[in-house]
Amino acid sequence: MKKSLVLLGMMGVGKTTIAKIVAEKLNLKLVDIDTEIETKNLMPIKEIFENKGENFFRTEEEKIALNYIPENNCVIALGGGAFINKKIREKVLSCSISIWLDADIKLLKTRLKNSNKRPLLKKNNIKGKIEEIYKNRRDTYNLANYKIVCDKLSLKKISEKILDIYENQ
Repeated sequence: MKKSLVLLGMMGVGKTTIAKIVAEKLNLKLVDIDTEIETKNLMPIKEIFENKGENFFRTEEEKIALNYIPENNCVIALGGGAFINKKIREKVLSCSISIWLDADIKLLKTRLKNSNKRPLLKKNNIKGKIEEIYKNRRDTYNLANYKIVCDKLSLKKISEKILDIYENQ
């Protein structure tokens, strides 16, 4: 039995998409923490933020993440802010193999500019908000066991790098 693989990084970097590919290739259970929160609360994250607030969301995120992280043989996609939570981060670092999927701010801006699902982004200054969030989180993301810079890599190449890391543990 192997430790779970946890993907972390900024919104828009592709954690969920890549986690699906990797989980399928490894024949492991896929857990997307944001999807689990939405399913439990019967509403999208944007509505959770609007109706119940960010504090409620972060509490749900912590409970759900701490429940799944200790499991073995899973590929877990964390939400962009989850690894900033000290309890989640400590559990990830002690119980799993963690990989920071990093990407250039310009690429993230391009991917996120038309998204209306991201409650932390303000439509009038997406680039500034992405830069601020990235600046506040990058040192914490850097605590992950591994880092993959995704800027010029295909989904296939990113997945191959993750598979190589995981299989050589």
